[in-house]
Amino acid sequence: MASYIMSERRVRTRFAPSPTGPLHMGGVRTALFTYLFAKKHGGDFLLRIEDTDQTRYVQGAEEYIIEALNWCGIHIDEGVNVGGKYAPYRQSERKASGIYQTYAQQLVEAGHAYYAFDTAEELEEMRAQLAAAKVAAPQYNSVTRQNMKNSVALSEDEVNKRLKAGDPYVIRLKVPRNEEIRFHDIIRGWVVVNSNQVDDKVLLKSDGMPTYHLAHIVDDHLMEITHAVRGEEWLPSAPAHILIYRYLGWEQTMPLYAHLPLLLKPDGNGKLSKRDGDRLGFPVFPLNWTDPATGEVSSGYREKGYFPEAFVNMLALLGWNPGTNQELFSMEELIEAFSFERVSKSGAKFDPEKTKWFNQQYLRKYPITEIADQFEETLEKHNVSANREYVEKACELLREKAHFVHEFWELGAYFFMAPDVFDEKVISKKWDDQARSFFKGLPDAMKKSGNSAIELEEGFKSYAESAGVKANSMLQLLRVLVTGAASGPALFDTIALIGKEESVNRVETAIQKLS
Repeated sequence: MASYIMSERRVRTRFAPSPTGPLHMGGVRTALFTYLFAKKHGGDFLLRIEDTDQTRYVQGAEEYIIEALNWCGIHIDEGVNVGGKYAPYRQSERKASGIYQTYAQQLVEAGHAYYAFDTAEELEEMRAQLAAAKVAAPQYNSVTRQNMKNSVALSEDEVNKRLKAGDPYVIRLKVPRNEEIRFHDIIRGWVVVNSNQVDDKVLLKSDGMPTYHLAHIVDDHLMEITHAVRGEEWLPSAPAHILIYRYLGWEQTMPLYAHLPLLLKPDGNGKLSKRDGDRLGFPVFPLNWTDPATGEVSSGYREKGYFPEAFVNMLALLGWNPGTNQELFSMEELIEAFSFERVSKSGAKFDPEKTKWFNQQYLRKYPITEIADQFEETLEKHNVSANREYVEKACELLREKAHFVHEFWELGAYFFMAPDVFDEKVISKKWDDQARSFFKGLPDAMKKSGNSAIELEEGFKSYAESAGVKANSMLQLLRVLVTGAASGPALFDTIALIGKEESVNRVETAIQKLS
């Protein structure tokens, strides 16, 4: 077993999104990798909602997250929607017990955190002064704190006076000066950062709500989380998080971190963001999302006709590879194959065309009864009623040429109604006197053949030979006369399903129209 498994502890992982809008596909990938790892090692997967930033809370986002995970087949063992012994799993509710305030105060009393009374204007002035002094990354740290209004720089009497007067304050982490902070990342190996590069993170805001930096650590510790998986955008904050664990006395039991690589735009230039949804021609969300404030709808993979298995399969291979040529994985196979050793450190380019390919593969694998169920909804919209067995056979043929079930009608409406238009390119190129003469005699020849695809094909070839015409030269025209389309599923399988008599009628009708 890999060295990053704590053999004496049950593996417990969590996905902890903020309900600030729809769940981005990058977030789904984080949840997926977290889930795969937990299940591979017989562990637990938790869903925790980190809603500490109430100003960014969006109505309906939490429900969206849960529905998206369910659609993807990511099953939650503990969490906001299923409960568990560490409930509540919503941070705004956990705050009511005072746990975050308690640990923030513990850090203050131990000298590892401090009160900061600075106003927003004073903070902005500090940053402006540092920027004017050509400081590359202006921040509140071990140097600048000495010139600000906080319990490190102010006298004890002044601090007590402010606290007693009820002056607004935040609690900040007191990062030591010029110390080496080391931690081991499961994906990236050893990470070493000098504390001078780390700012004094706000741990508790003036409204009493904890920030992510404190809350996720307290919750991970109390919920006995063993592995914390998140995006690489959190890597710069990790040194501060290591210090918080250390100062609270939890460093020996802190979870192991895995910082996943970014999902990149198809051209590789920049992170694939929520703002890219639909703008680049493809969804970036698992499900449709309607903005409650504007009513604007962002498209999702489910509503675009993707199978959840295809979506999950595609996500799994963005940043992870199995070390083999296998590309199609069931969830069970992913659980069996997954490991963080095979997760890349570099960003993964998203390929929308490959995503369609995945859906095509699952379209071919899905039980035909489920495919037919979906297609019958389309048929109803077009006021078409057909024998169920016939619908399933049509779906069998159509899915070999389609990426989505919703394409079936456009690709194969001719299975349910005779065409009234015929592919212009083929007709203009191939419909000549020889073709007209050939097809005038074809109906009688077809009537003499059997009804199966093989018999129909043999009869066609036999007739072509007797007419002194190469059979292959007339195949595409035959398809156009019967279906109206220039291409499609296997021709004689198509004719056999439509039926010999109906196909003969279509050929005769087409000849009349084209004449």
